[in-house]
Amino acid sequence: MTFEAKTAFEPFRIKSIEPIGLISKEQRRRAIADAGYNIFNLRAEDILIDLQTDSGTTAMSAEQWSGMLRGDESYSGSRSFFKFREVFADISGFEHIFPTHQGRAAEHILFTALIASSKRKDLVIPSNVHFDTTRANIEINGMEARDLLIAEGREPMLDYPFKGNLDTQKLKALIAEVGADRIPVCMVTITNNAGGGQPVSMQNIREISSICREAKIPFFIDACRFAENAMFIKLREPGYADKSPREIARELFSYADGCTVSAKKDGMVNMGGILAMNNDALAERCRNLMVVSEGFPTYGGLAGYDLEALAVGLNEVLDENYLRYRLGQCEYLGDKLLARRIPIVRPTGGHAVFIDAGALLPHIPALQYPAWALSVYLYELAGIRTCEIGSMLFAKIDENGKESAAPYELLRLALPRRVYTQAHLDYVAEAVAYAAAHKNEIRGMRIDYQAPVLRHFTARLSWIDEREAA
Repeated sequence: MTFEAKTAFEPFRIKSIEPIGLISKEQRRRAIADAGYNIFNLRAEDILIDLQTDSGTTAMSAEQWSGMLRGDESYSGSRSFFKFREVFADISGFEHIFPTHQGRAAEHILFTALIASSKRKDLVIPSNVHFDTTRANIEINGMEARDLLIAEGREPMLDYPFKGNLDTQKLKALIAEVGADRIPVCMVTITNNAGGGQPVSMQNIREISSICREAKIPFFIDACRFAENAMFIKLREPGYADKSPREIARELFSYADGCTVSAKKDGMVNMGGILAMNNDALAERCRNLMVVSEGFPTYGGLAGYDLEALAVGLNEVLDENYLRYRLGQCEYLGDKLLARRIPIVRPTGGHAVFIDAGALLPHIPALQYPAWALSVYLYELAGIRTCEIGSMLFAKIDENGKESAAPYELLRLALPRRVYTQAHLDYVAEAVAYAAAHKNEIRGMRIDYQAPVLRHFTARLSWIDEREAA
């Protein structure tokens, strides 16, 4: 007799618990008002279910915690560094591997090194979609971030297996338009966070690599979620069903000249990043910049115990049972929302479910930030913290301060790794369904204060009253 269970369960046991805040709706209303209606400004103890990000919010394993006790805190030449480097070299195959305190530090060092070595200042860096800190690090260095996502990736509810792919015809056209000497690096983000956590196919990676090598343009991968992308390839791309996620990850990296990684995602740690490459001269420039900004190259702003936890996490994230659970958890929440007729980005991504707030709240104009308004409403209603991926993050602002809306208005429900159970996700689905049924209660929002860069982190907003909305 063969038993096939219909219920998917977490491939781990809970060994330690943390109580979550159970504050009243009136307390939540006061808290979000005091925070300038910005979920980034809320205190963690005022959150019931925190789906703001999957970055650095992982529950670490017993092996990671025990490894931290073995951390070598030597200033230079720490054995914890060499353990970390050996693990990531085995996965990626890159020659030069530097730890950083997080992914944006790796980006800053890379882009600073690239512009310092270029004879031109009008540089363009293409990608499928640059996420917020990547774009900011490019633009703060005076370069242009160019997004070349395929058309399918811009259709939220279109069911397409690799909506994160970069449009290779547009890449060829860009090289012909500006010249290879104006493109210091081409990047691709796996998975594509800005477009719904959608994966990039191996075929697309190969094609990008071939185009870049022919044009003598370095090709780097923004590999924050490399393991989730590898699992999607295993499940969706012909020829990979019998390969392990580790084998697929190795092939992915083999087509690239280097990578940046926020290890707070698929590194399975609460803090850390990676910068890796094969080019000796570029590595030397990056190493020199690291000494100035991150510390000695064998610790890169991290403690030895952080490197120990990262070495363990990089192996754990490639476990196929874990990855099936991880992708399945997102699919479970997505299916719950679809059953309630909530418009979401389809198919569900690897780390989050993205609600199409523009479609859900058509009465709110894009530049009144419907996804942001929905995030505030969900917090007041149910204590759930989420994250806007729309015009607050990606609106184009010209020199006169005039905004052009982002291509879509999404609300990201990011699932921290190994943190929430099925019951938590059922609660989230109920709250979103209630919000959808009462969507006419949700008004647009105005910005009262914004910083010139990465405004969403510190902006303060207020509700637009009904007379203004009309």
